[in-house]
Amino acid sequence: MKKNIWIWNHYGTNMYRDQAGRHYWFAENLRKLGENPTIFCASTFHNSNERIPIGTGKYVSEQVNGIPFVFVKTPDYKGNGRSRILNMVMFYHNLFPVARQYAKRFGKPDVILASSVHPLTLIAGIKIAKKFGIPCICEIRDLWPESIVAYGALKKSSIIAKLLYLGEKWIYKKADQLIFTMEGGMDYIREKGWDQENGGPIDLNKVHHINNGVDLETFEYNKEFHMLEDEDLFRKDLFKVIYTGSIRKANNVRKMVEAAEYIEFKGYQNIRFLIYGDGTEREELEQYCQNKGLQNIKFKGFIEKNKIPYILSQSNLNIMHFEPNSLKRYGASLNKMFEYFASGRPTVSDCEFGYDLIQKYQCGMVIDNANAKQLAQVIIQFSNMSKAEYTIYCNNARIAAQDYDFNRLTSKLADLLKGETNGTERSMGDQG
Repeated sequence: MKKNIWIWNHYGTNMYRDQAGRHYWFAENLRKLGENPTIFCASTFHNSNERIPIGTGKYVSEQVNGIPFVFVKTPDYKGNGRSRILNMVMFYHNLFPVARQYAKRFGKPDVILASSVHPLTLIAGIKIAKKFGIPCICEIRDLWPESIVAYGALKKSSIIAKLLYLGEKWIYKKADQLIFTMEGGMDYIREKGWDQENGGPIDLNKVHHINNGVDLETFEYNKEFHMLEDEDLFRKDLFKVIYTGSIRKANNVRKMVEAAEYIEFKGYQNIRFLIYGDGTEREELEQYCQNKGLQNIKFKGFIEKNKIPYILSQSNLNIMHFEPNSLKRYGASLNKMFEYFASGRPTVSDCEFGYDLIQKYQCGMVIDNANAKQLAQVIIQFSNMSKAEYTIYCNNARIAAQDYDFNRLTSKLADLLKGETNGTERSMGDQG
């Protein structure tokens, strides 16, 4: 019998437009397994002026590829100030009448999967699941308030932080099951002393790990049918180092520019950096390259997501940066990393995570907190590598991608939804 599975993700609206993303792929694969998933999200698009028109009611529902999306009425916002907080609060507030109205029309859910980023979605999931008399699985994709503290936006000793930690502990206690996208979620709970072994209220047997991943079928389709006309990608005489993502301070693309500068100074003419993305630092970095006369790096600008697989398939080496902070010890769940794996090309990273997947699968090199010179030297090493050694890295990348294919990850989620997992098999999507 089909189970009604409600998936709550405030920012899932982009998945409706892109027909891609974690919960879209979960829903797509759950349908193939005979389940009936529905995605609830805000009517506003994150980082965009677009919105889904709602009218006088609290929600509208639309389908894409057979997946129902329920758009909960939320006010517009810009940036990370009060208007965004109000947007979060109204999503939480309106979930209650929307859940009641939608259940009256289409039947109540059998389970709610409430996903962060912000914790209000999780609180609503727990409370509404209790009203329906059903279980609520809380999915933690960001540690609140730990991530705010780690980035220096909130003092750990402040009253607000202490209240947020209490709320986080309450969520972990009340959830019927917990899914962390980062592998070290259990470590985090232990460090806080919230587990039962340390006298806390949280049973670690309900803590699970399902990382992010990649939909390989979609990746391969996009690689074949959404090509990009770019003469730099076509050149076989170049060793292409590719970065895809935002160009802003948090991503520290400047370090990549400085690595390119070092490589050009050393006289390596065949190495070319291709930067795909946009952001607040792009213009400044382009000007820096122009002033320095750098010929081995090009900024390609914004690119549609469906063209990323083709771009990565033409790379020789992918490059990943993460600003070091206290969160990295709990593991990585960066979407970009799994796309890099799917490309079948090695990755160089300047941040060593706890449970580091690049190291585990030996599909690239990791130099923790690398400076530009160290990054450049590893890139040069890859460009000079024998074909046999290089091919091993490429093959390992594909193995990693297969282990984190959403077809496989959804099977793990389905087992959890059925209550069939046991305490000895809690690391989901990490079976390699």
